[in-house]
Amino acid sequence: MKMIIAVIQDKDSNKLLNALVDHNFRATKLATTGGFLKSGNTTFMIGTEDIRVEKALQIIRDNCKAREQLVAPVSPMGGNADSYVPYPVEVEVGGATVFVLPIENFLQF
Repeated sequence: MKMIIAVIQDKDSNKLLNALVDHNFRATKLATTGGFLKSGNTTFMIGTEDIRVEKALQIIRDNCKAREQLVAPVSPMGGNADSYVPYPVEVEVGGATVFVLPIENFLQF
């Protein structure tokens, strides 16, 4: 058995959840916050049999796309902030960060 932990952008969460349910995957959905952009993410925890891991990963790939987004950089620490002009920068967001972990034991009460 494996535990798949997928951190995705909030915009993709409903689409991914619907696709997982359509393919008979059970998932726990958690609201999380990213450290880089300090924006909302969704983390899915999906427990599945070893033989279904690739199917789950394909569903995540198909439903979580990267996109470009303009963000305002954070002001520098220290120094004179009066001369700092925050120009928006374009960064790639979205997609998924996925961890696949072995599960030694699974219990359901």
